[in-house]
Amino acid sequence: MKENSLRSIPVRHDRRPCLGGLMPFSTVDWPDRLTATLFVSGCPWRCHYCHNPHLQPRNTRVQWEDALSFLKSRQGLLDGVVFSGGEPLMEVELPSMVRAIRKLGFDIGLHTAGIYPDRLHAILPDLAWVGLDIKTLPERYDQLTGRAGSWTPVSSCLQQLREWARRTGQPYECRTTWSEDWLSQPKLLELAAMLKNEGVQTYAVQRFRSAPDREPVDRLLPQTEAVLNALFTSYTLR
Repeated sequence: MKENSLRSIPVRHDRRPCLGGLMPFSTVDWPDRLTATLFVSGCPWRCHYCHNPHLQPRNTRVQWEDALSFLKSRQGLLDGVVFSGGEPLMEVELPSMVRAIRKLGFDIGLHTAGIYPDRLHAILPDLAWVGLDIKTLPERYDQLTGRAGSWTPVSSCLQQLREWARRTGQPYECRTTWSEDWLSQPKLLELAAMLKNEGVQTYAVQRFRSAPDREPVDRLLPQTEAVLNALFTSYTLR
């Protein structure tokens, strides 16, 4: 990846990044990596099952300088840093934040719902991994997100990631937060088959939890899991 590949992106300097949280250590935000995770505040979608609804507004709970100072103290101890949210690509300062962290020697991972394909395209050269949320079947997206036309940018991001992986060899993952309440198991398999046809090789199903400390209620049938395992090179149930 090129060190200066983001320098042509215009970055505003009249505002500070909106960081909603910092997780010092995580083994789940980037598969097989020990990371710190920065949570960016703000998201234009209103998914009713949102895992982090407190991050939807653009509020700052962690100062960028404090986050950067913490990461400096963890040089050589972490495998990378993940930007999550909210929707990280909503943050216009993200390119400069990525540059600053990469200069410390960290690889960068990104969680995104695929809302901003142009911003994803601009930042891809400086990423080492991407986790793309695929929430439901295309025809159900608007109902789930509360926004019209919401599948179109996601489709563009999916195509970008497929080409990026083919060209660079960098990995990406598609994942679906799942509950029977909004996606039956036959519909989940329909979605998975669509992603397979789009060239997706790594897929994860994240069972919905009503609270972070609660166990998920819905369980996949063994035959559903068998199909998912057969479809993808790598399949994970979380």
